Amino acid sequence: MGSLFRSEEMTLAQLYLQSDAAYRSISEMGELGLAQFRDLNPDVNQFQRRYVNEVRRCDEMERRLRYLKKEIEVANVLIAPLPEGRLLEAPPPDRMLDLEEKLKETEDELKEVTANQERLNCNFLELTELKHILEKTGQFYNEAQFVMTSGEAYIDQFELEDIDSTQIPTSTSGASLMSVAGVINRERIPSFERLLWRACRGNVFIRQAEIEEPMEDPTTRDELRKNVFIIFMQGQQLASRVRKICDGFRATLYPIADKQAERREMLASVRARIEDLTSVLAQTTDHRLLLLQGIAQHLEEWIVVAHKSKGIYHTMNMCNVDLTSKCLIAECWCPVDQLDEIQAALQRGQRKSSSQVPSILNRMETKLKPPTYNKVNKFTAAFQNIVDAYGVATYREVNPTPYTIITFPFLFAVMFGDCGHGLLMALFALYLVVNEKKLAHMKGGEITGTFFGGRYIILLMGAFSIYTGIIYNDCFSKSFNVFGSSWHINEEITEKTEETVDLSVDTDFDKHNPYPFGLDPIWQLASNKLTFTNSFKMKLSVVMGVGQMMFGVILGVFNHLHFNRKVNIYAQFVPEVLFLGGIFGYLTFMIFFKWILVDTTFNAGMAGPPSLLITLINMFLSFGNVEKENEFFAGQAGIQSILVVIAVLCVPWMLMMKPIILYMRNKKSKRYGMLATAVIRPTGDDTEHLVVNEDEDDRDASAAVMGLENGRSDEPESAAGGHGDEEEFNIGDILVHQGIHTIEFCLGCISNTASYLRLWALSLAHAELSEVLWAMMFRIGLNAMTSPLQIVAIFVVFAIWAVLTINILLIMEGLSAFLHALRLHWVEFQNKFYDGQGVKFTPFDLNNEAESDI
Repeated sequence: MGSLFRSEEMTLAQLYLQSDAAYRSISEMGELGLAQFRDLNPDVNQFQRRYVNEVRRCDEMERRLRYLKKEIEVANVLIAPLPEGRLLEAPPPDRMLDLEEKLKETEDELKEVTANQERLNCNFLELTELKHILEKTGQFYNEAQFVMTSGEAYIDQFELEDIDSTQIPTSTSGASLMSVAGVINRERIPSFERLLWRACRGNVFIRQAEIEEPMEDPTTRDELRKNVFIIFMQGQQLASRVRKICDGFRATLYPIADKQAERREMLASVRARIEDLTSVLAQTTDHRLLLLQGIAQHLEEWIVVAHKSKGIYHTMNMCNVDLTSKCLIAECWCPVDQLDEIQAALQRGQRKSSSQVPSILNRMETKLKPPTYNKVNKFTAAFQNIVDAYGVATYREVNPTPYTIITFPFLFAVMFGDCGHGLLMALFALYLVVNEKKLAHMKGGEITGTFFGGRYIILLMGAFSIYTGIIYNDCFSKSFNVFGSSWHINEEITEKTEETVDLSVDTDFDKHNPYPFGLDPIWQLASNKLTFTNSFKMKLSVVMGVGQMMFGVILGVFNHLHFNRKVNIYAQFVPEVLFLGGIFGYLTFMIFFKWILVDTTFNAGMAGPPSLLITLINMFLSFGNVEKENEFFAGQAGIQSILVVIAVLCVPWMLMMKPIILYMRNKKSKRYGMLATAVIRPTGDDTEHLVVNEDEDDRDASAAVMGLENGRSDEPESAAGGHGDEEEFNIGDILVHQGIHTIEFCLGCISNTASYLRLWALSLAHAELSEVLWAMMFRIGLNAMTSPLQIVAIFVVFAIWAVLTINILLIMEGLSAFLHALRLHWVEFQNKFYDGQGVKFTPFDLNNEAESDI
């Protein structure tokens, strides 16, 4: 069987690796990505394992790489990607030491250069602030001298209502005038002035001015907006209080000379120092940029190497060590048909390590449940993820993915049937597919990644929507008239230009030349369009639903045959097919019968063609009787009576036959002593069991005795990868399980068939919403416009209509149809045959380790 139809056959392999060759051997297996290693030290703490120091060193390398990457991104330096198709192997341990030393030196050098740049930036910021203070202090000193000598104060600048006139500073002849100058963040100025005025009781004079150009914080690199201020006061005590307030508001203070000549000389010196510092800063910035560009050329390579090395050591920590400490013992799950490739990888690792002792691979017999491994490619991976989201397939059971590739986009298209919307969706997906190599390296959000990962699903959904849209003859709520209508309007109603057409009265139908493909375009104008399309889509939903459910029941046979559950075929599968086919299969037959052989002249003179719903209800309520007006064909009553009897008999058939057969086998096995005699009770999940060779009858009997019947199989679960617990046969448990299954299937056939009517409901909703949107935007919008404005109105209305179409009909309606198609596959289809109780195969893959972010 193909791997997509059924999971790969797995085996548990035991590896014996020489300690010197273990690193390269596991590296080669990781590059291959076909082995899932088991942890043989589950009770040992991670910090107590053999290679914990090597893992810590790899963690330290990753920390340094994160620092380097952050600095590169902040500097807006482009990180060079790995060359296309280049595969980096994990280097040997001695080369990892060289890389570790190189990363340490690079980090130290970058930190030193960055620290120097920050110090220079701090000096530059301080000099710039001092320059602005010196440039503005001349005017401030003149104003302060006038205020302090005249006794006037600028009270209005503080905007305080509770200022007392007695608090205004008065003239104090002969007292020394002191000042405090500095810069402060602009948003703190109002509260700063208010606190100064109140704490000093108005005995200070403050002047402040904005620094026009923004500055940069040398540490955080944030933009700073600051103001220059200078505070004048008299007395050392008051000056000390002012300095404390400045410290509380994190203002930076600078010493300013009192004499104008000294301030002018100081300003000239500051400007000269700023020019020199600007030159040094430019050289430091260029040197740091060159250093980051050199790091960016090799950063991706270093990240990949560090990830792979860490993954190898983590895997080696999962191994056991023999008594001589010269050999590592590992266990791993791997596909049977790829054991030769794994053996070749071990040989390559041995050669690269220059080891003289070959690595040994042995297959182990075990009762442990193998993981489920389905081979996928970039096309089938998204569909396999849809199935796995419901539950990973039980080991070796039928995989629904091959059928989901077709049925999922088709059921979506039935609900989304519009060739215009489908074309837009297909073009969007086609763009993603054509440019997938370029887009795969671009980083986006979670939604963007979801769209890109499901590009092939979206492409098929769009293509199938085009097909169903042509069947519905629906394109943006409009119809195509390609072949000419088969309905001909009578001449006497040609004047009915503003009325819809009643096809039963106003037209004649050419039975011999129907519309070749899809719905006749005349239905777009018909007054009973909604009635006709509803009937058509509702019947179509039932047909597809019954067909998919029947197909699911048939797929269950492959599971029964593979797992040797022969009793399930004639005790479960046969009555299920008869029950489903006798009721809903007959309904499907009647739908096709009515479509093909029944027309408007059927039962002429009576109520018209009989209703399928009434026929199905009367099939059970009026057993053996069919009224004349509800009869489709002769002998209908007898056929319906037989089908009802078969359907009713199928219920006890499903309920009782399997428990009876298992009970009889149990008695037979006890009578002849045909039981497995070599079974070891498990003490944990990893306990191995002895394998006993039995023929099919022996295994069936042993399974019944050990009580391994779970309502689905009649052989030991170990045949499908389960346990081998020895339990006592319990007929009561089997009856309960089978009763639950019978009730679930019988009631599920009814509810699941009704659930498929969502295909009709969502198709109706999508079509009506598309028509309403067209009518609201174009028909009403353009008819209300005068002729000169219609040209402009067309562009405006089309833009609004296009935005609403994409956001509502494509995205929202598309998501709704996607979720409903998902539910139909998970609940209505897969529960007929799919168990989904497996564990996904997660191999040790160094390529995945390399793609993960640090």
